[in-house]
Amino acid sequence: MPRDQNLRDYIPGGILSLTEPSIQRPSAQSIEDIIAAASAELESIQDLAALDQWRVLYLGRRGALTMVLRGLASIEVSERKAVGALANQAKTTLEDRLKERVRQVNEESLKISENRDRLDVTLPGRPALKGSLHPTTQIVREICDAFVAMGFGVVEGPEVEWDHYNFEMLNIPKGHPARDMWNTLWVDYDDPEKEKAMLLRTHTSPMQARVMESREPPIRVVVPGKCYRYEATDATHEWHFYQVEGLAVGEGITFADLKGTLYEFARRMFGEERKIRFRCDYFPFVEPGVDMSIDCFACQGDGDGCRICRDSGWIEIMGAGMIHPRVLEGVGYDVEKYTGFAFGMGPERIAMLKYGIDDIRHFYANDLRFLRQF
Repeated sequence: MPRDQNLRDYIPGGILSLTEPSIQRPSAQSIEDIIAAASAELESIQDLAALDQWRVLYLGRRGALTMVLRGLASIEVSERKAVGALANQAKTTLEDRLKERVRQVNEESLKISENRDRLDVTLPGRPALKGSLHPTTQIVREICDAFVAMGFGVVEGPEVEWDHYNFEMLNIPKGHPARDMWNTLWVDYDDPEKEKAMLLRTHTSPMQARVMESREPPIRVVVPGKCYRYEATDATHEWHFYQVEGLAVGEGITFADLKGTLYEFARRMFGEERKIRFRCDYFPFVEPGVDMSIDCFACQGDGDGCRICRDSGWIEIMGAGMIHPRVLEGVGYDVEKYTGFAFGMGPERIAMLKYGIDDIRHFYANDLRFLRQF
């Protein structure tokens, strides 16, 4: 039944019409009827919005009791005092009952909310979300672990480096054409040719000179770290990436030691069945220099239509070579007594080969769909 029709049923004699409000002659009986109707309706209301509607209907500017008070002027003076007092008392009574009902509705709502949010101790616990290491971090650790097992230590160096260590101590003086191999991000951009220019290291090889300056042979270290180059990104190039540099210096170290060390590393990383290939290559800080490749594990070295090795049957994984005598002389080593080898590789490239990843940009896109696979 509509609320306005319900209200008219409780107000005999047509004292109030909600659709067309009018001031009519009030009486004690009409006030008591309004109180009874309002009280009965109030107890059935269960939400705050309906309570506000109830307030408007009975206590608002055009509500039932307001219209009664406005009609006091139409009755005899002898009756006005008693009816007026009764109307004011009725208003106070209904306001008090409204406040109490609002309190009760709020308490009931709070209990419902508490019951809904209450912890059910009989339910099984929610598992804590677990993170994982980034795939690059995993590969860097695997690489380091492989060399640590062969007696190498692990050291780190600064990512912001001096030109002196990044180039000059590695047999790449100013004006040397080999500098064009590295697209350098200079910190001292205004004058990269000054005596002590600073840059973001383009490779981890500067640690060769730093380690040898601070230690006497024998030396066995690997150097993981981030490098930076000013170049466009594509599926195989990033402007920032990781490298792992390796260095061994001592008496009587030969190229055979280099080959044996890298053979063992490749088999630890890619499996015992891997075949290894060395080919001559040029790096200013080693002589002779080589690139090292493994037979393609996708096509088993056949190279027939393989997109991983591009039909060659081989995959290049690092550059290496015997340390150039000028590099050894630069740190004060006796080149008649000491020899050594160095190598460098990109962990992201190793991960791409090991897990079949086709785009280096996936490593730094922060896409959880990619990262959760590792």
